[in-house]
Amino acid sequence: MHHHYTFHLELNHLNKELLKLSAMVEDKVRKAAQVIETHDQKMIQSIITSDYEVDEMEIAIEEDCLKILALHQPVAGDLRFLIAVIKINNEMERIADIAVSIAMRVDNISKFNHQEAISYNFAPMTEKVLSMLNKSIDALVNRDSKLASTIFLDDDIVDKCRNRCYEDIKVRIKNDPNHPGYHINTYLLARHLERIGDRAVNIAEEVVYLVEGTITRFD
Repeated sequence: MHHHYTFHLELNHLNKELLKLSAMVEDKVRKAAQVIETHDQKMIQSIITSDYEVDEMEIAIEEDCLKILALHQPVAGDLRFLIAVIKINNEMERIADIAVSIAMRVDNISKFNHQEAISYNFAPMTEKVLSMLNKSIDALVNRDSKLASTIFLDDDIVDKCRNRCYEDIKVRIKNDPNHPGYHINTYLLARHLERIGDRAVNIAEEVVYLVEGTITRFD
């Protein structure tokens, strides 16, 4: 009885830690979306220097998962939960890394000091990507596979946003051939945002697996 009780306490603790990590990562992505618009140097540095917090938490969660697997040898739904946690934990850490890449990319763009350039409007794309990430976390919290499945459709919208940015940047480079680095770095922001969307899809797939026990691979 004691062994069973301890096991479920550990699972509950693990769930809380994963949700804490998810909230931390979502905050980093929101800040990254902000600096695309504001180029706020203080926030850029904050995103970059706080990366270790996510890394440390991701390692701690993975170690807890491995310890539970070794000590309790879970089966069925509990085993699915642990597998999902290991995968989602990894996705969250990678999303945080992409947020850092966005901050560094914006910092790089600022250094070009291209005063005449018209800023590209990333707002529709950042809003959709943030919505996807938020929905994937909500789906995880509520064990809602239907909500998770809606993220697959959102991914098509984000891909279209990236394609529009690519076409726009090609025109900008043609019209402003003296600043290719500025425009290429601007396009790479769209690639980073698209990758966060892809990671949100991966999380959604794990939520479907956790709830329904079926492996889903969205393409």
